[in-house]
Amino acid sequence: MLKDKWNIYGAMIQMQATLERNEINKRLTEQTSSVNRLLNMLETADNKAKSEIENELVNLGETVIPELITNLQSIKGMVRGVIAMVLIRLGQCSVSYLQRAALQNSDFEWMAKYLISEINISSEIAA
Repeated sequence: MLKDKWNIYGAMIQMQATLERNEINKRLTEQTSSVNRLLNMLETADNKAKSEIENELVNLGETVIPELITNLQSIKGMVRGVIAMVLIRLGQCSVSYLQRAALQNSDFEWMAKYLISEINISSEIAA
């Protein structure tokens, strides 16, 4: 009888863990979708809308950094500049992601180093 209760308890814990993983995956998918939607909106945005989109990307926080860096490596022009500013505004939490991307893509190394130096300067000014 006690063994059955422990088996049921173990099954419930596994189900809860699965539900939590599913919820995390759902949130990450939604955030990726939000990032892509916002970046697409930048293509036709005026200056006021660009600022609002940049602020929205910053408000999404650290969890969107990998998606931003992936896009930064392939997008050109004004959208690239907005992504760079978002990463700088997110600050030190962007650095390790930028370093990792630079190690994986030597063509991106110069940009990663530049952004890291800007983040470090911003951090010094804020201190």
